[in-house]
Amino acid sequence: MLITLAAKAFVPKPVQQAAAARAMSTGASSDRIRFSDSDQQQLRLGDGSTRVVRSLLQVPNRMQFGEFVWNDAGVPPGRIWLRIDLSRQILSVFRGEDEIATSVVLYGQDETPTPIGNFPIRGMERNHRSNTYDAMMPFTLWLTSDGVAIHGSNVRQGLATHGCIGVPQEFAKRLFGVVKRGDLVSVVR
Repeated sequence: MLITLAAKAFVPKPVQQAAAARAMSTGASSDRIRFSDSDQQQLRLGDGSTRVVRSLLQVPNRMQFGEFVWNDAGVPPGRIWLRIDLSRQILSVFRGEDEIATSVVLYGQDETPTPIGNFPIRGMERNHRSNTYDAMMPFTLWLTSDGVAIHGSNVRQGLATHGCIGVPQEFAKRLFGVVKRGDLVSVVR
């Protein structure tokens, strides 16, 4: 069955800060929606291909701008990959077939839209400053040769980027610590 991220974790569902902190630290199995082999879920990627997903984080409430959940407790080792759903304004981090983190994001609008497709992480820079916009871009993960990246940002309602994916600062720091060059980032609309 092909789903387009209609599951709870992919709809901006905010979590209270204390609840998010508990979810990040407890790792209880009830914090996860699991799919059986007979009920495998597939997510569409930016190039039209799909990936199987075995579990999603169970986010109890609608996430607000600036909030995220990170819970990798009990998730087996595997390759990290990211899926960014622009229509839902959500970034999901997967380890293998399991979602380990999700965050509300900012993205490019109008003259500087965020590109759709699959992108390997081309490079990483802990403390980048944009020459074009004279702005700090902490924990930058480069996606394109023309400067589109995922980076720490002040994620607030009503803001947008110049094509980049803006994530909360603490989320960006954690993400920077688990990804490596070549990891897949898939952007869908």
